[in-house]
Amino acid sequence: MQKNLRTKTIGIIAILIAFVYGIFGIPNGVSGTALRNAILKRISLGLDLKGGTHLILQVMVDEAVGADTDSDVAALQSDLQQNGISGATVTKPDAKREDFIQITGVPADHYNDVSSILNGRYSSKYDIASGANNSWTLTMKPTEEAQVRQSALDKAIEVINQRINSLGVSEPVVEPYQLGSYQILVELPGVDDPARVKDVIQSTARLEAHEVMGGPWPDRQTALQSLGGVVPPDAELIESVPGAASSGSVGDWYELRKLPVWGGTDVRDAQPGRNPNTNEPEVDFYLTSAAGDKFAQWTRSHIGQDMAIVLDNRVQEVAVIKDQIRDQGNISGGGITEQRVKDLSMLLRTGALPASIRYLQETTIGPSLGADSIHQGVVASIAGMLAVMAFMLIYYRGAGINADLALFLNLVILLGFMGYSGATLTLPGIAGVILTIGMGVDSNVLIFERIREELRAGKTPAAAVDQGFAHAWTTILDTHVTTIVSAAILFIFGTGPVKGFAVTLTFGLLANLFTAVFVSRVIFDANLSRKLHGEPISI
Repeated sequence: MQKNLRTKTIGIIAILIAFVYGIFGIPNGVSGTALRNAILKRISLGLDLKGGTHLILQVMVDEAVGADTDSDVAALQSDLQQNGISGATVTKPDAKREDFIQITGVPADHYNDVSSILNGRYSSKYDIASGANNSWTLTMKPTEEAQVRQSALDKAIEVINQRINSLGVSEPVVEPYQLGSYQILVELPGVDDPARVKDVIQSTARLEAHEVMGGPWPDRQTALQSLGGVVPPDAELIESVPGAASSGSVGDWYELRKLPVWGGTDVRDAQPGRNPNTNEPEVDFYLTSAAGDKFAQWTRSHIGQDMAIVLDNRVQEVAVIKDQIRDQGNISGGGITEQRVKDLSMLLRTGALPASIRYLQETTIGPSLGADSIHQGVVASIAGMLAVMAFMLIYYRGAGINADLALFLNLVILLGFMGYSGATLTLPGIAGVILTIGMGVDSNVLIFERIREELRAGKTPAAAVDQGFAHAWTTILDTHVTTIVSAAILFIFGTGPVKGFAVTLTFGLLANLFTAVFVSRVIFDANLSRKLHGEPISI
């Protein structure tokens, strides 16, 4: 018996030391400041405690659907041409329907050929229907459209995460917000001036090369008049930045072929550089091998024609193709600054957003407010814990010491868990700690009251303790499991602060199962081992 108790005691002490290390690590001294810094190094503070910026972003997923169908329009037009079906036109006739494609002008003798092309490659993605005058319509299937939208959200989260990490923001939160709304929650602890971060996040950084079909014109109205009032379906009008071409002026507009020669994911790398002639800062970008081969073939067949480099739907440069170009280029001029070059290089390296971003909500929390929250939360936790410990000592006498030791160990294990797991402590998380204290006391009350019932029934102290723990165990397990299930639901569907509450509550409940049932029992057994047989216990 004594050997078994000694082994359990050593195990408890070892666990206590391990979780104390989880809280502090190896501090640089034993002063209050050193210990505080050690805790903050192991346990990260959430936005509401550290201060920073809270953003809710809307991903414009319709743009991703439109980009997907634009690609299919170009692919379908190419398939028709390769099969010798001339005269057929593939368009998206309804500007409000990004999921709708129409084929018109199909020669009657090629009706079956078009049917074979559509049913062979496009039937899995589109609902296909034939119409009057040998026309066809393709409507993206709802499941495919939902997949494109979800993929755009996932890609946006991935790109934003990479961009924020590149800026050196510590412990950012980037996650979906409100299921099915295609919104993103971004929390940036320690960032109290979010202007630059917002610019970096919002920039689509979509770099593309387009064939120039017409222009420049001084304004959009003049451009439309030159085109007869209607932009061709395979073209688009895009404004340039100042100095995009030597002949251009501020606000010039160009008619560009809608489908880019390359763009988006075709950019392999981008680095800050300097123009060898003017020594001005520039962005040097490099294409993937496949995109480079495609670009080389295109430029070889378009020597003497104009090409435009477009970034975020603005023409950056327009130049005449004088020779074959393969896999590299640069962006310069227009008064581009060193900081803009660094940011743009980073944006191109991390990849383009699949769709533009719109800000729905922005909240900035100052560090002083977070410091006040920490102070008040710690005061509330200490006051609550001292009040509970005092009550247990008064009401349960000697057994109250048992409960207070278990409660202290419970708090150490909870904070140690958070230190080892890298969990973020939020203000609701502090509430979870306080609730855990209450749950820990509740478990001890169940056990102690059951032991008292057994003692009143005439059983010996040893038998009463044994039966008290045995009968209370089922109730304790049921209450903890149901609460953990509730916390899991909060974690799955909640946002950052709510998740913080769920995490601390779950860790605290798991720790409480150990301290209330195992540690408390060991303390009781150690106390009984020093008493004579039948000697009463203080409870």
